[in-house]
Amino acid sequence: MLNNAVGIYGTPVPAVSVTGGTLYTSGGYNYRVFTGNGSLVVSGGSIIADILVVAGGGGGSSGGGGAGGLLGFTSQTLTSATYNCTVGGGGAGAQGNTSTMATNGVDSQFGSFTLVKGGGGGAGSVAVLNGSNGGSGGGGGATDAGQSNGGSPTSGQGNSGGGNGNNRGGPYPSGGGGGAGAAGTSATSNSVSGNGGNGSTAYSSWGLATSTGENVSGTVYYAGGGGGGVYSSGGTGGTRGLGGGTAGVSGNPSSNATANTGGGAGGGSGASASGTGGSGIIIVRYAA
Repeated sequence: MLNNAVGIYGTPVPAVSVTGGTLYTSGGYNYRVFTGNGSLVVSGGSIIADILVVAGGGGGSSGGGGAGGLLGFTSQTLTSATYNCTVGGGGAGAQGNTSTMATNGVDSQFGSFTLVKGGGGGAGSVAVLNGSNGGSGGGGGATDAGQSNGGSPTSGQGNSGGGNGNNRGGPYPSGGGGGAGAAGTSATSNSVSGNGGNGSTAYSSWGLATSTGENVSGTVYYAGGGGGGVYSSGGTGGTRGLGGGTAGVSGNPSSNATANTGGGAGGGSGASASGTGGSGIIIVRYAA
């Protein structure tokens, strides 16, 4: 609830009411946080708001999942209306030793604002070798047949994934998924996979105010990519991107990315599916 004002004849002017999400107040701002679908309702007037939208991260396969797209909108006038908030879920992981691609993360959207794209899924190691396109691109898969490439990002929302760097010998490496702050890297040898790209720190103060994102020694990251996996045991998986991504592993399935960060899941291998990407988040900030 914004403060009441006084009209020209001393009559109190009704305050603007804002509801929806989980409310945090810090440093002169209110923050409305949506970790799942919901609605922001403004009534009795209008507010000037800044809005952060993060989509769901991609799942891991052999290559690491790309982070969900991240977009910020500044100084937006929100008039009396209901603004629907869609928070995208993370993409499902897939077996790293098959032709199955991991699933892209799900898009997020605030009201009629630009759709923010889910992160690209990591590639498998048979037939389909390139990472999927998305908010950030997924990592390219392991192969003995040539070079795999990372997926492409959506302009302004993330970065590219890495590939296997034409390292085609055993134990067969793969590429890391892109993050909102940096591209995923490619494998550097036959046994060392590419790293996930770090997420964005542009909204670190928002994360500190709301205890969201990934806090690393006082700096908060959103939307980090997953590290590339290694097809067989004996190699070294790629490191995770800061911002909810998980590391790639060697000879095993990887773990799930952190919820409500937009992080991509690391790549792995084996008979079980690798990790699921992290779900997204929406944060609306306005004067307290």
